[in-house]
Amino acid sequence: MPRPHKCRFVGGAPGVSHFKPAGVPGQNLVTVELHLDELEALRLADLEGLYQEQAAGAMGISRATFGRVLDRAHQKVADALINGKILSVRGGHVATPMIRQYNCGTGVDNFPVPTGGGVGGFGRGRRGRRHGRGPGPG
Repeated sequence: MPRPHKCRFVGGAPGVSHFKPAGVPGQNLVTVELHLDELEALRLADLEGLYQEQAAGAMGISRATFGRVLDRAHQKVADALINGKILSVRGGHVATPMIRQYNCGTGVDNFPVPTGGGVGGFGRGRRGRRHGRGPGPG
């Protein structure tokens, strides 16, 4: 049985989830699924310009894993662009910060809260313990 995936931290879900070639009906196109962790790797490395070590730390994964995630993301995006496919952004074992609103007297401000909530497995695992192994903390 393979080892469970480690939850990967991402800055948040994108505002747009599908990209497709213009002028071609979507029903005639193949879809490539880009996971949220792969999109985050692209954002950190290519848009923010972080080194892989820094970006891996931000996502809570090893540098080697970050490199593999980034390679998969580059391959999927290139496939969609070159072969005229729909690029769908969703899924993956990721955790996003919850956004809470606070009224500070000068208006409503949004602040990311690093704990709680998330997408696809954020938290203490399926059995209430970290990845279902061991007795867990105290």
